[in-house]
Amino acid sequence: MLDDLMRIIRFYTYGGPEQLVLEHVPHPEPAAGEVLVRVYAAGVNPIDWKIRKGFFKDVRPVPLPFTPGSELAGTVEQLGPGVTGFTVGQAVYGRGAMGAYADYAVVAAEGLASIPHHLSFDQAASVPVGASTAWLALFGLADLHAGQRVLIHGAAGGVGNYAVQLARRIGAHVIGTASSKNLEFVRTLGAETVIDYATTPLEQVVHKIDVVVDPLGGEIQDRSWPLLKPGGILVAVGHPSAKEMAAKYGVRTASTVLAQRVSSGHLTEPLREISTLIESGFLLPQVGKVFPLEEAAQAQALSETGHGRGRIVLHIANEKRRNEA
Repeated sequence: MLDDLMRIIRFYTYGGPEQLVLEHVPHPEPAAGEVLVRVYAAGVNPIDWKIRKGFFKDVRPVPLPFTPGSELAGTVEQLGPGVTGFTVGQAVYGRGAMGAYADYAVVAAEGLASIPHHLSFDQAASVPVGASTAWLALFGLADLHAGQRVLIHGAAGGVGNYAVQLARRIGAHVIGTASSKNLEFVRTLGAETVIDYATTPLEQVVHKIDVVVDPLGGEIQDRSWPLLKPGGILVAVGHPSAKEMAAKYGVRTASTVLAQRVSSGHLTEPLREISTLIESGFLLPQVGKVFPLEEAAQAQALSETGHGRGRIVLHIANEKRRNEA
C-alpha cells in the first residue's frame, strides 16, 4: 500500500548543491504508457548537477521546482493505462526524463527492463544511463568494430567503464585515460593501454585512433582531434560536439546529447541486450560511492569533482522484495 506522502529531492532555483532540499509530497500517478516505480536506488549522473547549475537553462530549461535523477532501480508499484509486459512487484531498472531522487517515480514503460537476477538494486541503478550511453556512443554513433583503435577518456567513470568493457568485448583495441589511482582498475576492465592523464602527454603515446569517446570536453577534447586518423570520429558524451574542429582536422564528430533526444523512445532494446551481457558475466556493473537520499547534495558535489570510479548511487530504500517475474 502506498504511503500518503513520499520523500523527494528538489531544487527551486539554479545554483550549487545547497539548493537541493528534501521534502514530502504526494506520490505521482502513472499516465497511459507509464509505470510507477518504488525506487530503491538511483544513479547520480553529471547531467543531474549540470541541470541544477543552469548549464542548459537557455536551451533546455526545466520547470521549477525540479527533481533530478534519470536512472533508477526498484519494483513496479502501479501500471498506467495500456501498459503490458510488467507485473506489480517486479524488479525493474531503467531511465526516464528525470525524477528518480524520490521514493516513487513515474517512468515510461519503454524505458524499463527486468533487473538481471543476481544484481542488487544499488548495482542495477549504476547501469542504465552509463551502459546505454556507452552503447550509443560506440555502436550507434561511431559504428565501432573489431580491430579498430578506440580512445576512451575518463575510463573509470560512469560511462567510461562500460565503454571499455563493451569495446573490448567486440575485439577493439582499447586505450583508456584515468587518474593514477584508477589505472589498474581500468586494466581489469579490459583496456590494453592505460594512460595517467596527469603525468603522460597523450600525444606521446596515442596516434591513429579510429574512435574517441569523450565525456570530459574542454582541453581534453581539444587535444584529442589530432590523435584521430583521417575520417575517424570523436563522440562527445554529455556535451555538444564541435563540428568546426572536426572539419579542421578532416574527421567526424557526434554528440550523445542530440542522439538521445532523437532516440529517447527506443531505450528498452539496448538495455535488454545489456541485461543479457550482465547475466552472462560479460559486463560487470561498477558502483562508486553510495549515499542515502538525504545526502543527495554531497553525492552531486562528489560527482562535480569528475573523480572517482563507477557510478555514484543514492541508496533510497532497503531491499524488501524481489519478484523477478
